[in-house]
Amino acid sequence: MGRASRADAARHREEIVRATARLLRERGSAISVQDVMAAAGLSHGGFYRHFASKDELLAIAATEAFESVAARQAHFADEEDGRERFVRQYLSPEHRDAAGEGCANAALATEVAHSPQDAPIREAYSRGVEDMLRFLTGLDGDRGRAVLELSTLVGAISLARATNGTPLSDEVLGTVAAALTARRNG
Repeated sequence: MGRASRADAARHREEIVRATARLLRERGSAISVQDVMAAAGLSHGGFYRHFASKDELLAIAATEAFESVAARQAHFADEEDGRERFVRQYLSPEHRDAAGEGCANAALATEVAHSPQDAPIREAYSRGVEDMLRFLTGLDGDRGRAVLELSTLVGAISLARATNGTPLSDEVLGTVAAALTARRNG
């Protein structure tokens, strides 16, 4: 393989992973290889030149989904009011409405829970959850609070997405954001 075709192959692989990460968050693992390749703008036949199986791709895409969100949230750790700003951004209508670019925790929780114990996506998901907990713990040093907040955030955004288009959706976002950003007493 020449230099240009190796570069093209690497670029195509990245396009497939990015497209799959988006589709996985939007529609779950029921996506087909044909759906993925079409979303990446490539032919179905080239899939197995890049990946051994759909399961392998789903695990890689889940990792990509977590990493892309982590990269966008990193700046919150350096801000004085980073925790509150992060919570408000996470529980925003924009995040609710952009599942394909949003939090992989919320998008994949039920999906991963229904997957076999040895499914590659489970390990990728667990690593992503741990990374998010490290981020939240880093905001104030309290791992217990991070576990509680992550559970609350994921539950709230999931409920808001499931009730989108109703007043309840905005109520969930607003109520939970207000509760999580309220100053702790004492």
